[in-house]
Amino acid sequence: MLFDGFALAFIYFLPAVSHMLSLPLYMVEPMRLMLILAMVHTRRENAYILAITLPLFSFFISAHPIFVKALLMTIELTVMVFVFHMLVRRIHTLPAIFASIWISKGLYYGMKYLAIMTVMPSEPVIGIPLLLQLLTSIIFSIYLFLMIRKS
Repeated sequence: MLFDGFALAFIYFLPAVSHMLSLPLYMVEPMRLMLILAMVHTRRENAYILAITLPLFSFFISAHPIFVKALLMTIELTVMVFVFHMLVRRIHTLPAIFASIWISKGLYYGMKYLAIMTVMPSEPVIGIPLLLQLLTSIIFSIYLFLMIRKS
């Protein structure tokens, strides 16, 4: 519960901190960061709870992202947790987390494209540069790998 409270507070205060620092902190994928931390430091069920609640919490608190995008993010993050736990039984931890991030991103961008074609016409398909997403994915994957290996 303590971790979940921290994660929710982090997401709640992120827009204000981002504005104060004049840095677009959303570009480092804070929800995915909280989820990776949960996957390492809490139980599997908790990671699912955060995957489902963080985007919706952000929508209800700040109306950002818009509701459709929050639902897409919820699906993406939930799929990431599911795919990781499915893959980690079959392959090494490092490629399992990296693959789960990019499989879920592929699903997200596919769903987002369909949403843009139907209900979000003014939204860009890719909001965060792919190179930055690749960098954060590598960092998150290495962190998860090192922490799981350590424990």
